[in-house]
Amino acid sequence: MRLTLMKYHIWLGWLAGVPILLWIISGLFMVAQPIETVRGTHLRAEEPVVATPENPPVFPQIDSNIRAVQSVELAQRPGGAQWIIRYADGGGRRASIETGAYLAPRITSEEAVRIAEAAYAGDEPLAQMQRFEADANPMDLRRGRPAWQARFGDTHHVYVDAETGDVLAIRTRLWRAFDFMWGLHIMDLGEREDTSHPILIGSAVLALLMALFGAIILPWRYVRKRRKNGE
Repeated sequence: MRLTLMKYHIWLGWLAGVPILLWIISGLFMVAQPIETVRGTHLRAEEPVVATPENPPVFPQIDSNIRAVQSVELAQRPGGAQWIIRYADGGGRRASIETGAYLAPRITSEEAVRIAEAAYAGDEPLAQMQRFEADANPMDLRRGRPAWQARFGDTHHVYVDAETGDVLAIRTRLWRAFDFMWGLHIMDLGEREDTSHPILIGSAVLALLMALFGAIILPWRYVRKRRKNGE
């Protein structure tokens, strides 16, 4: 019985050794840096306070029967304050505070540049602007939102929502490395979101069996050693 368990323990060690090594390496990498540094918090400028208009803002006309509204709020943009209407389906629109009229459904490249530059507190120059549709997000966004990507230097990406002008995320090389390690950790390098799939569960079961067999074998080895020493 002991020899059989030892044989299984060794084979399980070979099978479970690779995922265990990946878990240790990826986990160590992910805890090596504060999560605020990974998220690029140090590269995000403080959000501007909404400037008080001279005249009372005109509230936009909203027909909630057409599209369910989640919230309406004032937000400061480089060109001035705007109404931001957020819908329950995740979408959004902007409206003028002077007239209450809806603004264009999508912000322009020039508007996105001003928003990104105001939000970015780093030293790299703006190198490129590119728009992505909601169903074609880059790997380092994955928000399911239409967005402008402002690339500063070679590695810093500032994502601006193409409907509301919100700054969705600031991504760095460190964030992308962290994201890759997270994918290794959960063994999902495709979407990097599935934490319950057969490969991960199976690897965890193998690791558990290896540990259990080792725990069973260890007392036997200890008893056998004592007998050999005549204790």
